[in-house]
Formats: sequence, structure tokens, C-alpha cells
Amino acid sequence: MKSEFPTAQEYSSQKAQHPAMTVVDIRAEQADITGSYKNQVLFDINKECMRLSVFEGEYRWHHHPDSDELFLVVAGELQIEFGAGTQATLTEWQSMVVPAGTVHRTRAIGRTVNVTYEKRGAQTVFVEPPSDNSSRPDPLRGPV
Repeated sequence: MKSEFPTAQEYSSQKAQHPAMTVVDIRAEQADITGSYKNQVLFDINKECMRLSVFEGEYRWHHHPDSDELFLVVAGELQIEFGAGTQATLTEWQSMVVPAGTVHRTRAIGRTVNVTYEKRGAQTVFVEPPSDNSSRPDPLRGPV
């Protein structure tokens, strides 16, 4: 997939697209996205934010040291690969929380639409692809 991903700074500094008390049609929002990648903050909620992510292909390996990340797949299929060598597959209306500090990357199977919740301004640290899976904690198996 060829797309222009945001830098860690651009990702964490995004502002909400909509203020509180605004009705947003998520189906219409995602239908307007024609590129292979877009991840935007729709709302701020307390100290968290709700993002809409529409993409194809795979995202970079990363972790959020200061925030859990909840994924809710709205359309398509999303694989979440973990640095420890395991993965989870979410289909429409399935969700999962990836704990803070967990190295992961997402991979869309076809075009995937998901909503994520995380700490507003969550730090993102991009990392090299894991080469030694034995030393990384895995949320599906626990610490090694």
C-alpha cells in the first residue's frame, strides 16, 4: 500500500473535527474518504478522543506508551499483529483493547473502517519490525 502516514507529532496533535452536541453520521464520513488511508479525530470525550480510521493495507509497527487503544471495527476485517508474534482478527462490530505500551500494527483486509478510542494527544512511538518475538510481552499470552 502506498500512502502518506502522519508523523507521530501530526498524529498526536490532531484536533477534533466536531464539537460536542454535534450529530455525526459516521457512515457518511467514511464514504467521503476515497484514499487508501485516513485517520482523523472526530470527537474529544473527557481526556480521550474518538477517531475514525479508514485504510487499506498495513500500518507501521508502533506503541502508545501512555494510552490504551480500543478498536471497534465498523466495516471490513482488521488484523492486529503484536510484537510477540501473535495476532487478533476483528470483524464487523467486534472490538478489542490494546494495552498501553503494547507493540502492534494493524492490517486491513480490503478496505476497513474502524473507530478507535484513546487518550487525547496519545504519544505514538514508531518502532522497527520485531525480529525476536520471544522477549516482548503479548496481550494474548501474557508476559514471557
